[in-house]
Amino acid sequence: MIRLTMADKLALNKFEVNEGEPHILINQEKCRTCGEKNCLFACPAQLYSEQNGEITVEWAGCLECGTCLAVCTKDALSWKYPQGGFGIIYRQG
Repeated sequence: MIRLTMADKLALNKFEVNEGEPHILINQEKCRTCGEKNCLFACPAQLYSEQNGEITVEWAGCLECGTCLAVCTKDALSWKYPQGGFGIIYRQG
């Protein structure tokens, strides 16, 4: 049995990206008051990062699981599913 790495598994998916229309927006003012920054650790695709004191997200690779929204204690995320025809296309279930 071949075991795939997380990167290999994620590479099996296809993403239709609606350029210029992010489905995740971050309220940086609320993020600055957050000590836990759970989004940095909870996203299964590891899309969140902190750069120069601000949280950023590479929303184009989002798995649309909503984990980040569930763990954000400051209600700093504005999250919606991508517009119809865009987003993730799972190829392996």
